Amino acid sequence: MKIAVLFGGFSEERAVSIASAAKIIPVLRQSGHEVFSVDTATGRLSLDDERRLLDAGVAPEPPASSDLVALRSRPVGATLGAADIREADVVLLALHGGAGEDGRIQALLDLAGVPYTGSKHIASAVAMDKDMSKRLFRSAGVPTADWLMSPATGEDVERQLGWPVVVKPNKQGSTIGLSVVRDAAGFDAALQGAHRYDDEVIIERFIGGRELTVGILDGKALPVGEIVLPAEVFDYQAKYQVGGAREVFPAAIPEALAQRLQDLALRVHAVLKLGTYSRVDFRLDGEGQPVCLEANSLPGMTATSLLPQAALAAGIFFPELLDRICKGALESARARPSI
Repeated sequence: MKIAVLFGGFSEERAVSIASAAKIIPVLRQSGHEVFSVDTATGRLSLDDERRLLDAGVAPEPPASSDLVALRSRPVGATLGAADIREADVVLLALHGGAGEDGRIQALLDLAGVPYTGSKHIASAVAMDKDMSKRLFRSAGVPTADWLMSPATGEDVERQLGWPVVVKPNKQGSTIGLSVVRDAAGFDAALQGAHRYDDEVIIERFIGGRELTVGILDGKALPVGEIVLPAEVFDYQAKYQVGGAREVFPAAIPEALAQRLQDLALRVHAVLKLGTYSRVDFRLDGEGQPVCLEANSLPGMTATSLLPQAALAAGIFFPELLDRICKGALESARARPSI
């Protein structure tokens, strides 16, 4: 196949996206595919530019806002290059956060009539919106922590949720802008920090138990994994730095709990109308019951990412995982009515 890999972009998860592409592109080429790369912030890359960009890795902190401002000065639609994209049999989205994960680029690709990996534009937007997705979780009988949306006061939180709470941007990933707040004294500062990344902020009751994750591939749940955290939150550094967290696949949990988590993950995948693959994250509450945190419509594909580890636990090596994701995109495109 001729595959265009879209990555980079100008969200706070730009470095994560670049790291995903750095793992994906060589494997696709080794599998015999013709691959070209497109940074959605700058356009199609030469092989030399691609090599320089992909060698960078993920820094311990997200990119500085000042570094992203210049990238955002150019409209994303102008950088995609319709002629370039239409050369491809399929577009593989190695994007995370922002326009790459919230449905905007997916909508552009739909209009261009180009097959792409991941979920359709509406499903992508809904999964990115934590408030909306939590409402759908509950409609499908999937437990999720109680929450409020800003504006809210410390008194509102104490009365309706209780301390501690998680304060985070409503449409953001990789725990960027997230704080755990234990009392009213730190609440306003946490709100301000989250509002740097989104005009909407969600305030959730904190669930302090074990963190577990379930990947979905081709309509089936992969083995459950556990994220053994060095701190109370699976933060940016723990996610993307080697040794930041210990990840166990399959998780050392009872079979009944594993089946329960897989069932809930499949319900989430279905109610959000996600595509060929996704990842759904959970924590266990004080009674050992699963509570859904969020769904990821474009899970990371870095060297430390969870979905490739889950697939490997099911006997699916990385080249096969990418092949199935690309074939799923082509099958989805064939089933989609032309615009």
